[in-house]
Amino acid sequence: MSTFFSTFTSPNPLKPKSYLPQNHHFSVKCSATSASLPPSVQTFWKWLNDEKVVSSKSPAKPGMVKEGLGLVAQRDIGRNEVVLEVPKKFWINSDMVLGSEIGRVCDGLKPWISVALFLIREKLREDEGGAYWRSYIDILPEFTDSTIFWSEEELSEIEGTQLLSTTLSVKEYVKNEFLQVQEQVISPNKRLFPFEITLDDFIWAFGILRSRAFSRLRGQNLVLIPLADLINHSASITTEDYAYEIKGAGLFSRDQIFSLRSPIYVKAGQQVLIQYDLNKSNAELALDYGFIESTPDRNTYTLTLQISESDPYFDDKLDIAETNGTKAVQYFDITLGRPLPPKMLPYLRLVALGGTDSFLLESIFRNSVWDHLELPFSRDNEEVICQVVRSACQSALSSYRTTIEEDEKLKGGNISSRLEIAIGIRAGEKKVLQQIDEVFKEKEMELDENEYYQERRLRDLGLVGEQGDIIFWEPK
Repeated sequence: MSTFFSTFTSPNPLKPKSYLPQNHHFSVKCSATSASLPPSVQTFWKWLNDEKVVSSKSPAKPGMVKEGLGLVAQRDIGRNEVVLEVPKKFWINSDMVLGSEIGRVCDGLKPWISVALFLIREKLREDEGGAYWRSYIDILPEFTDSTIFWSEEELSEIEGTQLLSTTLSVKEYVKNEFLQVQEQVISPNKRLFPFEITLDDFIWAFGILRSRAFSRLRGQNLVLIPLADLINHSASITTEDYAYEIKGAGLFSRDQIFSLRSPIYVKAGQQVLIQYDLNKSNAELALDYGFIESTPDRNTYTLTLQISESDPYFDDKLDIAETNGTKAVQYFDITLGRPLPPKMLPYLRLVALGGTDSFLLESIFRNSVWDHLELPFSRDNEEVICQVVRSACQSALSSYRTTIEEDEKLKGGNISSRLEIAIGIRAGEKKVLQQIDEVFKEKEMELDENEYYQERRLRDLGLVGEQGDIIFWEPK
């Protein structure tokens, strides 16, 4: 049987996401008075007022909250009421960058890279040309609790986890992109980039975009929306509908505005919050924003299964897999407290198919083979998949530095936010692995009780009695 279980959470660690600001827990005690705000935030708010983006009557304004900065209601805000609207000229996206001073050297770059270069340049430049965006740049954090900003010592706390593998892969990706853009764009254009730009600068910009940019917007790949990106996340909000959208500025206007609504009723003085993404796992939340939730179904583990190219039936198995919506390398996300993904067992049985069971790969069965694999096919086949999956789970569990019990004891102590994330991630993964192992342990115990293909076939032909005995006829 040709399978392997990867520590990689997805086939592409940079798959399209809904990027939103990095903040997390709900905080009732909020402050939005001008006197309590840092000078940089007061300057930012004044800039928005001067540019007519906001006014004293705006429903919400920046405020100091548990997470740092957030949006605090200045009055009661109704459910689905507009909280703020930001005109397109204040958006930072690849189109805006193309129209800037560095536009000609950014043409053809990936959208996130062009925006990253713009952010870095605006942050490092000291000439008057950078004054316009200075008020916004100055409120951006130097780092978040995203794992891309963790030290080696902090990363050692997630040793053995899929999150560590993904984090290192993402950092390597960013490094490679930086080296390429440094050679092709930054170094040849010293007039535009007269200051030293380091890998740390590039990781900073990547982290800002990963945590603060919006991407699930009509016609937009990725866009930063000043002020809107202060909106924080609440686990208690379970709807993503209508939180934000792009719409026309007016009946006779071609301009666009970004509109943010509150999904729930908010009292004056409370923080305005939204749901970032109901489908993200804790590993994704930790990588993107630097927080996790205690909700069990945020804990996932990704099993990577593969049809080996050395399998003598590779072509037949690949054809069957692709016909049924899977691939030669298939990723299955297992979630704590939920059943196995529907296609996982048929895929496992297909990969393990061989020996006397290989007749099922004949073309005559091509239209029905997946249906047959929905149920246990043969004892040998079922036993193999149980052994391989359980062995992989036990191997993965042995790679962690701590046990679940040790993790649970640490949770109650006075620990840093990053250690809290690490403990939650590794404990969550281990719980999912134990769940998977238990599922296949039960399947092992049922091996002698299952009805397999041959028995089902005989029953369909009327050759099996009510007690499961095979019916024979005496020759006349």
